[in-house]
Amino acid sequence: MKRRTFLKYLCQASAGMYLCQISGLAQAQEAARAVEEKDLKDYLHRMANFDKQQPGDIILSQKEQALLRSTLGRLRRVQRTVGFGNFCVVSFDDILKFGRNYSSVGRFTKPELEFMDRLFHFDAHKYGFYGEKPESKLTAAFPRKELVKIPRTGNFLYRGESHRKYLEIRKELGKNVYLTSGVRGIPKQFILFLSKAESNGGNLSLASRSLAPPGYSYHGVGDFDVGEKGLGAANFSASFARTNTCIKLREHGYLQLRYPENNMLGVRFEPWHIKV
Repeated sequence: MKRRTFLKYLCQASAGMYLCQISGLAQAQEAARAVEEKDLKDYLHRMANFDKQQPGDIILSQKEQALLRSTLGRLRRVQRTVGFGNFCVVSFDDILKFGRNYSSVGRFTKPELEFMDRLFHFDAHKYGFYGEKPESKLTAAFPRKELVKIPRTGNFLYRGESHRKYLEIRKELGKNVYLTSGVRGIPKQFILFLSKAESNGGNLSLASRSLAPPGYSYHGVGDFDVGEKGLGAANFSASFARTNTCIKLREHGYLQLRYPENNMLGVRFEPWHIKV
């Protein structure tokens, strides 16, 4: 969403309240600008403090948080059963089969299934996440023949453009750069999103500022993340932007970022995310 479009969307209701009370075109325009500037400042403040609770955040009730925990626990048991790398590419139907066939996992209950269905189809704009939704089906699956597993990373990439771009990056930058996250299916995105929400008191809006809600991640259609060896968890922080790896990625033209600095999509700066 372009900045102007975002501001129009964000300020429409507030500006309308002001304009109905003001006579004169010049005064109306000035009032609209003031509202836009205030809302823009509020937005930038939220994004600068993306990991803190903000007014208006959508937070699950205690009952819903209990359901979140039980759902997340079952998803994690599936992940342990199939392996962390393989879990990245399992489908929603796959996890249901594992729940039925493995007593160590257990069947997903009706409330857990309804919870995931509700979250998947919820309009993420209400969280404050303004990105597009490239995956519209909860049961979307990856044809395995279209994927290639990247050695020593535990991750997969799509054959074709994604794999080719990663190989080019490795050739240009050397072995110090590696794949930190590749293809991610709906269940994997659920684990990431729900884990973030769980650790922050059920705050779904806060989670969406760091992680795309299920269905909204471009990892499902080709994007991937890279990092610098030895940096660890800091590969997923703004610190990565100051590394030699990130500087070289920028110099070689690979940083056509999905979520650049000060973007208007409600997502924190992600200099590690390679857009395909």
